[in-house]
Amino acid sequence: MDLSNRLEGLLYRVTKPSRYIGNEWNVIKKDWQPDLTKVVMAFPDLYEIGMSHLGLKIIYHLLNQQGDILCERVYAPWTDMEDLMRKEEIPLFSLESRREIRDFDIFGFTLQYEMSYTNILNMLDLANIPLYSRDRDEAYPLVIAGGSTVYNPEPLTSFIDLFFIGEAEEGIVTLVRKYKELQKQGLKREEILYHLSQLPGVYVPRFYDLKYKEGGVVSEIFINREGVKPSISRQIVSNLDEAFYPVDFIVPYHDIVHDRAVIEIARGCTRGCRFCAAGISYRPVRERKKETVIRLADEILESTGYEELSLTSLSAVDYSDIAGLVKSLAHRYEDKKISISLPSLRVDRFSVNLAKEVQRVRKSGLTFAPEAGTQRLRDVINKGVNEEDIFEAVKGAFEEGWSTIKLYFMMGLPLEQDEDLAGISKLVKDILKLGKSIRSQRKKRMRAIKIHVSVSTFVPKPFTPFQWAKMDGREEIVSKQNYLINNIKGRGLSLSWNDPELSLLEGVFSRGDRRLGPVLESAWRKGCRFDGWSDSFDFENWRHAFQENELSIEEYLRARDVDEILPWDHINMGVSKEFLQQEYQLAEKGVLTEDCRNAGCTGCDICSELNTKLELVGDN
Repeated sequence: MDLSNRLEGLLYRVTKPSRYIGNEWNVIKKDWQPDLTKVVMAFPDLYEIGMSHLGLKIIYHLLNQQGDILCERVYAPWTDMEDLMRKEEIPLFSLESRREIRDFDIFGFTLQYEMSYTNILNMLDLANIPLYSRDRDEAYPLVIAGGSTVYNPEPLTSFIDLFFIGEAEEGIVTLVRKYKELQKQGLKREEILYHLSQLPGVYVPRFYDLKYKEGGVVSEIFINREGVKPSISRQIVSNLDEAFYPVDFIVPYHDIVHDRAVIEIARGCTRGCRFCAAGISYRPVRERKKETVIRLADEILESTGYEELSLTSLSAVDYSDIAGLVKSLAHRYEDKKISISLPSLRVDRFSVNLAKEVQRVRKSGLTFAPEAGTQRLRDVINKGVNEEDIFEAVKGAFEEGWSTIKLYFMMGLPLEQDEDLAGISKLVKDILKLGKSIRSQRKKRMRAIKIHVSVSTFVPKPFTPFQWAKMDGREEIVSKQNYLINNIKGRGLSLSWNDPELSLLEGVFSRGDRRLGPVLESAWRKGCRFDGWSDSFDFENWRHAFQENELSIEEYLRARDVDEILPWDHINMGVSKEFLQQEYQLAEKGVLTEDCRNAGCTGCDICSELNTKLELVGDN
């Protein structure tokens, strides 16, 4: 089907047609040779969200670097484009060649957020691919998925042929080539999937079954075909400094969420916040050398023309030589008016001093994340930050001339009490008072102090010490939000919060199981898509979808027994369940666990289980 000519006469009818035209700066277009394995990477959200995602950029360029592989992109079309495509019978297509998705060998999704799952079903349908894996034969592309939410893939197992568990640089090329080899042998889809399941990190759900007891508790996880591995180990890049990293990033035609040059200076975090899934799922810490970062920065800025460079990591300030790196880059690019940004800051004065260094070109607001309003609860979650650190950080920020500060908190954390919510309000007001006091003392002009407070609802995540914890129900969430709304207000203060129903659904799918597949389909058929967007989210459709499938939302919010089988127990993240149980017990006692960088091994088992270790480049 010649889609290109048809699209030229239609795109003027949709908002932001540049989402669908491709042809951006640094795009890679390969000739469609029959001997190439053709992969299309999909991000189940808008172009401007997906184009900001570093993981997709890495895979796109890594696969296209291979002479025997072609890789193109597709993003979820916005509702106006979807309506046009259905009306004009235009199937989902890739941006580079405008080929329909069914022409590809592999259709790969990156999973970053549970509330994008209905978009996956919608994209499969727009591509004229059966929703359910069981209904596809060799005539359809292999549908695969990976990414940060793939560590509990169970809600999507009905729809995805296979999942890649872990960091894709470590095995995606091997997987693609193996699939092509099996295709050439003329094997049936079932046999192809069986052979692919032998690869490290590959999880083929059809070869595993779950049994349930009353109340939705899993009683058994077992393999249903001989020769299939009983557990799937996360794949990791052991040496980040030597790992592939692209420099010719695609530059979009219109603004995207993070429209700047990005360098991943480190991967992993050892601070051990007990609510943080990323802190577990990206262990251990691995760093790129300072010289490597500078070389990559030079090449990326040269190839893209960006005027902002972001040093990204789960905890960029913990990079071993962060002060030296920031100073080198700031001086290197100051004359070119290229700004440096650090997306993650610690709550301390050191971070403020770094921010001062990197924001010499252009100054923006500072963001700190105390997470909880009292020291007791910060100890429960192992935040490792005390009130003195918080006030030292914000005091330093005000004294250096920052007038706008954003503070992140969570409500609904395990063991939370009324005084913890009150503590958020008190802490915010004390910080505002401190800022106004410093402003009144300054001789130089300073703008009015503004404190933006963001309070999210705690969602228990798999492979964290709080994976067993109960999540607040709707009434509890609304009650707590109303308290904060009534107590954090006035001149200089603003408050934002999550949609309660959206948080509930995130909690359901975060710790969900295979029974949610029919719920997803029901919700999608009722019109659910782009559920993470407030103007698209319709909770009533979801509520009816659960009712139709005789499941309750509340069932998935319950506390889990630490000894029960969890739906994701056959996924091996490398961090032992015993360590997570121990951390859960320490949380109940309010006992801190120190960072293993400083205190030595804390016994999470990641280094021994996945045969890896911390890879640091120096000392602060």
